[in-house]
Formats: sequence, C-alpha cells, structure tokens
Amino acid sequence: MAVLAGLLSACEPQTFERAGGQELEWQSLRGQWVLVNYWAEWCKPCLEEIPELNRVDQASDITVLGVNFDGISDEALAQLGDRMGIEFDLLAQDPAGELGWQSPDGLPTTYVVTPEGELQEVRLGPQTEEGIRTLIRGSDSKN
Repeated sequence: MAVLAGLLSACEPQTFERAGGQELEWQSLRGQWVLVNYWAEWCKPCLEEIPELNRVDQASDITVLGVNFDGISDEALAQLGDRMGIEFDLLAQDPAGELGWQSPDGLPTTYVVTPEGELQEVRLGPQTEEGIRTLIRGSDSKN
C-alpha cells in the first residue's frame, strides 16, 4: 500500500510558492524554456547578471525563476528582490529536491530546463541574454 501511495503522490502536480505567496504549478511552464537561477545578495556576479536575467524573462518563450541561496523567504524575500531590482519571479523555497536536482554549491548557478520539462544543463557563473539565446538556438537546431 505504501508503494501505491508513493506512486500516486509522484503523479501529483508539483506546485511551488512564489515570494508573494502565489502558487506556481510547474506543469504550467511546459512549452517554454525555464531558467532556475540561484543567487544571493552577497554574490557580486549574481548582482551583475540580474539585468540580463530581467531581459531574458521578458521573452515570451523563457521564464526565469529565482531561488535565494541563503533561504530567505516570505515578505523578506519579496522586499530583498525589490531592493535588488529583480523583476522575475522568486520562489519561496528551493525546488531542487522536488525536481530531483542537487542544490548548487557555487553561485550564481542556473538550471536550464527545456520546453518539454527536461533538465538540459546546469550553468555556473553569470549568464547573459546572448549566452542563453545561443544555447536555445543550438538546442532548437538539434531537434
């Protein structure tokens, strides 16, 4: 019976809470690229990539989700994101465990997820809009 319960719970949709308290259903992101970016206030390269990630998030085919490496959550996270000029959604908790990923050891780290929901690549270091577009174009040409 425990095995059946485990299988059924694995079929339940994965839902994550955003910094403002709204829920995000992971399945709703299918059909677009997703970047899950780990950052911290004290990380200088993280601060440098924020404007790039804000621009990337404005694209209709890419969603950027931020995860605070220090575990800041709730209203404090929303306020920190505002102070830092982060315009993309921030997740209230680290989704790595639920998604079967290992949390990063270094920052900034960006997990690149395909429109089909598969983890394609883990990138360490600051990302640029051009670098992300090049990765996506290269992936699209392989299909």
